[in-house]
Amino acid sequence: MTTVLDTLKNDPRGKGLAAKSGQGARHPEKAHRADQPQLKKPDWIRVKAPGSALWNKTQSIVKENRLVTVCEEASCPNIGECWEKNHATFMIMGEVCTRACSFCNVRTGLPDALDRSEPQHVADAVFKLGLEHVVITSVDRDDLADGGAQHFAETILAIREKSPQTSIEVLTPDFLRKDGALEIVVKARPDVFNHNLETVASNYLTVRPGARYFHSIRLLQRVKEMDPTIFTKSGIMVGLGETRNEVLQLMDDLRSADVDFLTIGQYLQPTKKHHQVMEYITPDDFKGYETVAYTKGFLLVSATPLTRSSHHAGEDFARLKAARLAQSA
Repeated sequence: MTTVLDTLKNDPRGKGLAAKSGQGARHPEKAHRADQPQLKKPDWIRVKAPGSALWNKTQSIVKENRLVTVCEEASCPNIGECWEKNHATFMIMGEVCTRACSFCNVRTGLPDALDRSEPQHVADAVFKLGLEHVVITSVDRDDLADGGAQHFAETILAIREKSPQTSIEVLTPDFLRKDGALEIVVKARPDVFNHNLETVASNYLTVRPGARYFHSIRLLQRVKEMDPTIFTKSGIMVGLGETRNEVLQLMDDLRSADVDFLTIGQYLQPTKKHHQVMEYITPDDFKGYETVAYTKGFLLVSATPLTRSSHHAGEDFARLKAARLAQSA
């Protein structure tokens, strides 16, 4: 099987898929795609524009520590709300991804070498922001032997040393074909291990072609097998052409892996070259998904049009702990 990384190595200047960091367009692999239709956004898709004093403070701390946030790179609609609360999701290992998912706005290409000082920079920013809970995610690094697992572990340990009271959530890649990588991250003992399925199984070839649905399910299951005390979490987007029954089957698959927390949000199309929004799911339908998910046994469910993996992550961690205590009582 030819991977995105193989293609990038053979064509590093971006005539095919993508250019190296800082060279060429953000999404050269999509440049020759026909423009996708863009549906008019409904009234319930509304966000507050950023720009308050607290937002500016968070931005300053991020920049002075030379950090990348998924809030900016993935064009998250909740950046205004989160940054005003001093909450940011740090994206480690650079801003260039070795995969080219059709929904994602993160740059595709050949990444630069790892910044070995980055774990300490992240820890410093967490300390300066006074975060009670922090989310650490990353680009896919198929170019690295361990997929970046050791870098995740070093970041967790640096935060623990600098801010021992801060709870840590990781949102990791799938570590596909990276033997031993998952064990490295789990051994560092994050409080929450998140890996997003992103969409239903039938969409993987068009939406998430570099990944494998059942590998991701098994990854989450293995976390629980190695350390049952770690909360596990996964999220999907809807509006990508999935059926309701497929979403319900995905819920069952996650519960079979003993996943604790499910997030469901509306897919929003970053550009005309990205995957089309096939449908805007109504708030009532999101509420219906939430109700069904709770009946299937998830400890926590967040399902709204603007739900994103790390939105309200700190509050959600407190709710997760309370739900586990109530379940064991």
